[in-house]
Amino acid sequence: MLEIGNIRNGYEILPKEKRKNILLLSDDLRMTSGVGNMSREFVMGTCHRINWFQVGGAINHPEAGKAIDMNEDLTKRTGVPDVECKVHPVSGYGDQSIVRSLILHYKIDGLMIYTDPRFWDFLFRMENEIRQNMPIMYYNIWDDLPYPMWNQKFYDSVDALFNISKQTCNIVRNVRSSYEDWQVTYIPHGIAQEDFYPIGEGYSKMDKFKEFKTNALQGKEKDFVVFYNARNIRRKLPGDIVYAYRTFCDSIPKEDADKCLLLMHTQPIDENGTDLPEVVASLCPDYDVQFSHGKLEREQLNWLYNISDVSILISSNEGFGLMGAETLMCGVPLIVNVSGGMQDYCGFKERIATDWDQNGETTMEGWRYLTHEDYTTEWGSNHDGRYKDHGEWVFPVWPTSRSIQGSPMTPYISDDRPDFQDVAIQMKNAWSERGEKLEARGKAGYEFVTNPEFGFTAREMSRRFVHDIDNVYKNFKPRSRIQLTNATTWVKPKPSFNGLTLSKEI
Repeated sequence: MLEIGNIRNGYEILPKEKRKNILLLSDDLRMTSGVGNMSREFVMGTCHRINWFQVGGAINHPEAGKAIDMNEDLTKRTGVPDVECKVHPVSGYGDQSIVRSLILHYKIDGLMIYTDPRFWDFLFRMENEIRQNMPIMYYNIWDDLPYPMWNQKFYDSVDALFNISKQTCNIVRNVRSSYEDWQVTYIPHGIAQEDFYPIGEGYSKMDKFKEFKTNALQGKEKDFVVFYNARNIRRKLPGDIVYAYRTFCDSIPKEDADKCLLLMHTQPIDENGTDLPEVVASLCPDYDVQFSHGKLEREQLNWLYNISDVSILISSNEGFGLMGAETLMCGVPLIVNVSGGMQDYCGFKERIATDWDQNGETTMEGWRYLTHEDYTTEWGSNHDGRYKDHGEWVFPVWPTSRSIQGSPMTPYISDDRPDFQDVAIQMKNAWSERGEKLEARGKAGYEFVTNPEFGFTAREMSRRFVHDIDNVYKNFKPRSRIQLTNATTWVKPKPSFNGLTLSKEI
């Protein structure tokens, strides 16, 4: 909604004719994928400064070839007068011809790409042509170490990289040939507070919420609900979660286990994942597991979070993990794997001295949260447990194995996998604190993610986008039409550390 006067998200609302025209290449912003959701959030949060035009990708898009006018819809949603936003759906992610035609038709001032850089190979082949006239910006979502040196050509071909995690910032610094401070910035995904929030006394739709809860729990009384909200795909480890849940239930009295529930909002069967009903039937036949599937309105999804006592996200690699931040925004604690971008909302911190006596001895101690500057060439991820102290709102699970996965397009990336037994232990720890202690953890998490300093709200994400995009245009230097490179002396730089360290002596 609009703030006082002509200010929104910290910046003046510009008339349409004074806004930059930016072409966004990402998942169709109307989609419910993580990239689609975040595309919609930062478009809505910046439309008072930017006119957005999108090449909206999807697999076999049913509206490919159409032009979708979003002006009226986004004006109604945001309150910004004269929003300019057009979506051009494509199957896949488009090609050079559609980019050239949209640049000419809409008089585009800049490009922003979002999601895996491999999808934009066609764009990087024309980056010199584009950057003679306008900047290319990339919202980088790379998941995990080791440093993806094969991405160097992509990172070198853009004018600015906005990164969703502290680890991603570090990856870019070590892979890109060179950069200036304004070119590599930290913008974590931001969650809309009007969509995800704790439900408490005085909630205007309490009767509907209670009815929904009764239906979701199938009329059963439950003392402890574990919630999973993610795709049924291999790296999300849904089968491991079922196994961990069975292990947890085995460790407590049967009468207590009967009052527990694993609620999984996912497709029960997915060709990219597994047959979860069969997994449950084989591994967890004696305990209560329920599936919620199909499309939900955001209000209903918020209700599912609020029904839960704890959520779980143990992906083996994750660029950010939206459900983790959504969980905390709803005031619910989180069981989480310490890997990739999921580290950011764990609130890892170190103890520091805040005062000293005349002899130089520490008299007072405090805490300092880690920033993206703490991630270095020598230490690129906290999966190794260097920093154990964390926010009370998470039950962290430390990876016990690191395997290298890959494909021709992604030669290697780490899978940081936790032990299902460690996950079961954290389920039991959360269960033992159910009630006031667990609620206090959730409240602390809510205060953390809503603090603008940490950047996890949609409002703060949008403010950072406006600030950083303004910097891009302030510092942009068009490419020369001719470039000369000495192929004899040019050496491709490599980092001294490639993200593979030993955590144990051998």
